[in-house]
Amino acid sequence: MWIKKLFFILLVRPLVLVIAGVNLRGKEHLPTEGAAILVANHNSHLDTMVMMSLFSLKTLERVRPIGAEDYFCNTPLKKWLSKNLIDLIPLKRRPTKEEGHPFSEIYKALDKGQIVLLFPEGSRGDPEVMKPFKTGIAHIAESYPNVPVIPLCIHGAGKALPKGEALFVPFIMDVHIGEALFFEGKTRVAYLHNLESKVKELE
Repeated sequence: MWIKKLFFILLVRPLVLVIAGVNLRGKEHLPTEGAAILVANHNSHLDTMVMMSLFSLKTLERVRPIGAEDYFCNTPLKKWLSKNLIDLIPLKRRPTKEEGHPFSEIYKALDKGQIVLLFPEGSRGDPEVMKPFKTGIAHIAESYPNVPVIPLCIHGAGKALPKGEALFVPFIMDVHIGEALFFEGKTRVAYLHNLESKVKELE
């Protein structure tokens, strides 16, 4: 999608990588082919842009963040921007039976070999404070046990663009990427605790 690439070339990458700056560790763990799920802590809307900026423009075509439909698609303009600029996978918080499984669009993306970005905390938290993970990622990992789940920790985005603020403050961000995890027959509770601990270890 040319408009997505153009958005990142002209705006996102200069803002994130040049004006602010990212100190990256563990780049070798980034997926380059096949389906994958990246999970990270969540303090700022900048988190998504930081994560997407880590990928080459070629791989960026397959990178799709997940976001709440009732927030990112609640107006025609926001819906258009979310779809065309970042190729958002809209997630219904409380879907009706007629609307189907809440993760159906995520499953379709993984079936196509796309890379999904997910924030297991759900909504954004206070800067540099990680909330307990919700169970959604454990259900997805159990359904796709052969798809790697890659833990990632972002420091500084909550200070560069805090929740509830519109003013961007240049602040060097640290991004630490860990080794991929697989479901491997664990219970969902055990898997979730293990994944949460792996993200915390990257702090």
